[in-house]
Amino acid sequence: MYNLKRGFAIAVLLAATSCYLGSHVSAYASHDPAAGQGMTMSTFKKTMTTVFWVGEDANDDNGHIHNHASYWDPHWLKSFGGIDSPKHRKGFMPAGFRPKENPFYIALPFAEVDQNGKLKPVAKKIPGFGEGKPLTKNRWVEVRYRGKSVYAQWADVGPFGEDDFDWVFGSAAKPRNKEGEKAGLDISPAAAQYLGMSDNDKTEWRFVEENEVPDGPWKTIVTRS
Repeated sequence: MYNLKRGFAIAVLLAATSCYLGSHVSAYASHDPAAGQGMTMSTFKKTMTTVFWVGEDANDDNGHIHNHASYWDPHWLKSFGGIDSPKHRKGFMPAGFRPKENPFYIALPFAEVDQNGKLKPVAKKIPGFGEGKPLTKNRWVEVRYRGKSVYAQWADVGPFGEDDFDWVFGSAAKPRNKEGEKAGLDISPAAAQYLGMSDNDKTEWRFVEENEVPDGPWKTIVTRS
């Protein structure tokens, strides 16, 4: 949910996408033994959490930035298969169609590539850099709310930022975001529904490895693109 979606040409987005995706691993993940050393992503961080969805129109709540595109995918709405409306559900799925991508998804305010599709130098500090793993997109996250956990994949950048490395991968206790509710995490309608969240609220989140993700509705459709 970042201004890149409307502020830069689609060609730039495509460049960033082609640089990053391929076989869902960063094209920049060259071997660097020192990358990410001394950092951990297993600690839960608490933050205000807001609900967003694929196909969300621009409005006052999201800074007038639509979610028809994601940071990495200028055709996110088409890739997903339709509007993931929180008001029209069939279980944890959107009503009326079967999504092509995981309906359990999140957004965090960091992107590993800049506006020109080039790797940011700080991205080499991401734990796992050089190990052939996704740096950002499709990484798994555990979100905990009132003692209950949901698992989801990273699908977009936001809320309101793309450079908050210390919050996402470092030791910062809170996000830099000063907009709206000062949220540091966006979650999808399915994730919010599973947690029993009826409105924006504080949650705790952390990264998990895919082999640590337990069985659940979040594994019905796993995003690989």
